[in-house]
Amino acid sequence: MAYKYLVIVESPAKAKTIEKYLGKNYKVVASVGHIRDLPKSKMGIDIENNYEPHYISIRGKGDVIKSLKAAAKKADKVYLAADPDREGEAIAWHLSFLLGLDLKDKNRVVFNEITKEAVKAAFKEPRTINLDLVDAQQARRILDRLVGYSLSPILWRKVKKGLSAGRVQSVALKIIIDRENDIRKFIPEEYWSIDGNFQKAKKKFKANFWGVDGKKKKLPNAEAVKEVTTRITGKEYDVTKVEKKERKRNPALPFTTSSLQQEAARKLNFRTRKTMMVAQQLYEGIALGKQGTIGLITYMRTDSTRIADSAKEEAAEYIEKNYGREFSAHGGRKAKNAQGAQDAHEAVRPSSVLRSPNEIKQYLDKDQLKLYTLIWSRFVASQMTPAVLDTMKVTLEQNGVTFIANGAKVKFKGFMQVYVEGRDDGKEDKENILPDLVEGDKVKSVDIEPKQHFTQPPARFSEATLIRALEENGVGRPSTYAPTLETIQRRYYVKLTNKRFEPTELGEIVNSLIVEFFPQIVDVHFTASMEGDLDKIGIGQQKWVEVVDRFYQPFEKELTNAEEKIEKIQIKDEPAGFDCDLCGNPMVIKLGRYGKFYACSNFPECRNTKAIVKEIGVTCPVCKEGQVIERKSKKNRLFYGCSRYPDCDFTSWDKPIGRPCPKCGQYLVEKKVKGGKQVVCINGDYEEDIQK
Repeated sequence: MAYKYLVIVESPAKAKTIEKYLGKNYKVVASVGHIRDLPKSKMGIDIENNYEPHYISIRGKGDVIKSLKAAAKKADKVYLAADPDREGEAIAWHLSFLLGLDLKDKNRVVFNEITKEAVKAAFKEPRTINLDLVDAQQARRILDRLVGYSLSPILWRKVKKGLSAGRVQSVALKIIIDRENDIRKFIPEEYWSIDGNFQKAKKKFKANFWGVDGKKKKLPNAEAVKEVTTRITGKEYDVTKVEKKERKRNPALPFTTSSLQQEAARKLNFRTRKTMMVAQQLYEGIALGKQGTIGLITYMRTDSTRIADSAKEEAAEYIEKNYGREFSAHGGRKAKNAQGAQDAHEAVRPSSVLRSPNEIKQYLDKDQLKLYTLIWSRFVASQMTPAVLDTMKVTLEQNGVTFIANGAKVKFKGFMQVYVEGRDDGKEDKENILPDLVEGDKVKSVDIEPKQHFTQPPARFSEATLIRALEENGVGRPSTYAPTLETIQRRYYVKLTNKRFEPTELGEIVNSLIVEFFPQIVDVHFTASMEGDLDKIGIGQQKWVEVVDRFYQPFEKELTNAEEKIEKIQIKDEPAGFDCDLCGNPMVIKLGRYGKFYACSNFPECRNTKAIVKEIGVTCPVCKEGQVIERKSKKNRLFYGCSRYPDCDFTSWDKPIGRPCPKCGQYLVEKKVKGGKQVVCINGDYEEDIQK
């Protein structure tokens, strides 16, 4: 088919969507990501010659490059329509080089959403390739290569083959290990609370001990509790103060990449990589029956919470029509972007709010619908009015002992009609409605319950909380979070235990070396300032060679020092305590890429290996002979099975607890439920709450 214009994008899905919008004069093809990069076999950077990068065509891309060149020769003009960010700009620049295009030519087309209107508007205003953005991407790539290809060989020689270190991944690993050290050093402290259940007429409510004789009092031990409870002489309390206030609660701002990744982890249980993969599908286009293929969301890599005026107006009309005028904030509240945020394009939002999840659910798969609903709901809520809550604070006193009850009820739902942001602790905000009380009222206590507690160590990072920590510290950018988290797990520097990052022995060894010999690499403030310099390159305020040189000069000295002073670390094998069942030599515990395992000490003559299994102290409920052990599925999900497998095929996702059901005799398991855990019968005949 004849065509006048060739358009090159990254992905075949994006090409397919755009070609439908542009008409018969346009042919749209995909480069399938980057086509040139630094070589894998060597550093590829001429350090002596201003850090000149040596780019080569990516292995396996020969046929793609050949077909792109052939297609370009047939066209009157070539347009480069890669994604609207640094990576996209670099892809356009590399394509321009390979196809022999003029850098002064206005052939770069960018759009923030893949809709017919946005794409056609973008082609009316093509621009030249932004070489400042290209330099910013190039500087990041060169810095990462200098770090990775300088540190990794040292780790290979001094610790173990196959290890790697990276600029952002090393900081992420240190943040995880610093938290683990805080947990190890943590000493629990005892404290007490006194909860009271009270009643006015037939209405019951809760209140908590506050203080004595008008002063707030802490309860460090049982003696302090006894001092309070001995002063309580009866069941009647005076209502001495009632404070009623109206409080407004604002909606969360529209999604950035980071907040989308965090919320998808909290609400949808999506891993970071999955969130970005599904978001890419929604951005590149979904076939909506007779409507054709349409990009459902704006570009999903952004630091900005900015929203286009046209999108605000459309949202205001939609909210007024579907919820009422009083729910529309007519443009939503304005908020400053986080420091260092890039405001090149908008927040992540639906390309049209009129495409509600309910309207298009038949065209989306399960994961696409979940993520689209999350993005759509968050955006709509951000353009709605604040919720209004009536709050009530009641002070109860008896003989100088003060209890306080706090209540709240929603007076006007506002944005909460559509969406409420999730919390990292998994809890939900609930209404607590108090009875109508006025000063001078008398209430009765139903019971007063002292409770002992111990302070808890800081929690390990989940994917959501680690991303937030990286973002708050200015480490990395939205596009780097998913690959960073993936890399430190793939290298077995950390593992996910109950969805929380736990450092491995290998991770701690690597981190201790980098902290001692390359402190600059893992310095959060230095890394954040480097991100700022990369941003300045992108807007023409810094020269990329100067930024790279400022980093490399001290780094080179650290490399020389490390080569001289790091002694080879011998990761010693531990005795396993039993002999090899094939050759009779002692078995040892080795540290491999995926953790510890049993291996024969007579390696390589004997290659016998066994997985290390963890028994949970429960006899198999099916065969009554084997032990229940922890196992991992192919997707790294924990489950439980019999040690006599395959002779006994018992498996369970839930942890058996070693007790029979008191009703039917089947075995009981510990099951996660909303708000905690329960012991349940596998037949569903029995359940009991686990005391926290």
